[in-house]
Amino acid sequence: MKSFTPEELNQLNADLRQKSALEVVKWAIAQAPGRAIVSTNFRPYEAVILHLVSQLQPGIPVLWVDHGYNRPATYKHAEQVKALLKLNIRAYLPKVTAAHYDAVFGGMPDPTPDNEARIKAFSTAMKLEPFQRGMKELAPAIWITALRKVQNPNRAGLDIVSPDVNFNSLKVSPVFYWSDAEMESYLKEHNLPNEWDYFDPAKADEKRECGLHAAWGKQAVSGGAGI
Repeated sequence: MKSFTPEELNQLNADLRQKSALEVVKWAIAQAPGRAIVSTNFRPYEAVILHLVSQLQPGIPVLWVDHGYNRPATYKHAEQVKALLKLNIRAYLPKVTAAHYDAVFGGMPDPTPDNEARIKAFSTAMKLEPFQRGMKELAPAIWITALRKVQNPNRAGLDIVSPDVNFNSLKVSPVFYWSDAEMESYLKEHNLPNEWDYFDPAKADEKRECGLHAAWGKQAVSGGAGI
């Protein structure tokens, strides 16, 4: 797969911004045939990216870290979308169960900004380690995500295409510039389900990164993530 200079990357993102999300997905898959994956956590609007990708590459590996703390509605939503789109879910679980973590480490930390150390420790063990394991086994050259600029300040500094230093792949976010209204419209147009009861225990709030898309995540994982 071709690597891009900063200047080429800037031009590429400018060009892709004029394309439809489906065209961006098509471009991404063509960069490394057979070596693309899409990741999901089945949060609100995730059915959009899963529908886009499955149209162009049925059976594409869908990396899902099931940390064990999802609410019942999220698990039901995951099964619904999996069946509807015939997804090839590649689920990765932490080395310990949620019950084990609760008993030994006192459960998931309070999602408050002043509890940063415990939140990072939880995220490292229950999300980053299994995600790293999945990325190592699947070894994608192209990592397609549902990241959007409006989600938090860290993501606002990315773009449609960005090299990912945490997992050594080219990260492609076809809906990066989409608004919530555009996501909602796509779901309605294609009669796709949504799920609003999603909760991420590794985030103090929606403006915080759990580590998958932040520099501290690489440090945590390379330092021996997990239990």
